[in-house]
Order: sequence, then C-alpha cells, then structure tokens
Amino acid sequence: MDFSTQLSLLIQLSLIDGDMSDKEQDMIYGIGRSNDMSDSEIEKILHQHLRNSRHELPDMSHLTEDDKIMYLYNIIRLMKADKEVYLTEIRFCENIAVKLGFKKKVVGELSTKVFSDGTVNADLEYLKEIINKFKVA
Repeated sequence: MDFSTQLSLLIQLSLIDGDMSDKEQDMIYGIGRSNDMSDSEIEKILHQHLRNSRHELPDMSHLTEDDKIMYLYNIIRLMKADKEVYLTEIRFCENIAVKLGFKKKVVGELSTKVFSDGTVNADLEYLKEIINKFKVA
C-alpha cells in the first residue's frame, strides 16, 4: 500500500464523526508532509474524501510489520487528536487493526499509551512489544 492510501484511511477516520477538527487536519498534514507529500497532494486526497461518503478499506496484508505498527500508531494518534473519541472512531480503528492482522483489543490497549500530541515522543520499541501481543496467529 502506498502512503497516499494510508493517508486516505487517516482522512476517513477523521471524517467518521461527521467533522474534521483543526487538530485532526493539522495532524493529517503533518503526517503527510513527514512522508514526503506536498500540501497539494494532501489536499487532493482530502477533497476526494469530502466528496465521497463511503470508502472501502484496502488490502493491508502486504505491509511490513513496521509499516503496520506505524500505521496503527498513527490512527490511534489521530483518533485522539481532537480530545473527543467517538464509538464510531473506535470501531473504525478496530476494523483497521483486524485488517492489519491484530485483535481488536489492541486499540484499547494502545489508546492508553499513545498521545495525540506530536511533541510527546512515543517509545516505539515499547509499543511494538505491546502490539505484537495482539497479533492474530
């Protein structure tokens, strides 16, 4: 999966409650930029999602383990970005976790350890240990 597809899923998550907060939008732009996307590329994907109301989740089975972990980390950060977590957002994250090969419970566990504030650095090795406990055999 290319990064634009991952960014699309992040945008879907941010819109699931019917509104994208400024913090969610800032985080999406920040994640896109950190993956070498231009603002115009990010805007194009964002506008595609604003026009469409429903999108299918892509196949994620070919992602590397590190990509899966980073993606899971990013969706949890985004879910918490606006300091309001809705059940629909949790369910979306759980569905993505399952598609990535993890048990749904990983979302709840990570939520207690992932901060929405990008200035707080997560211990990714520690998060990997936690995430790997929830791998589907």
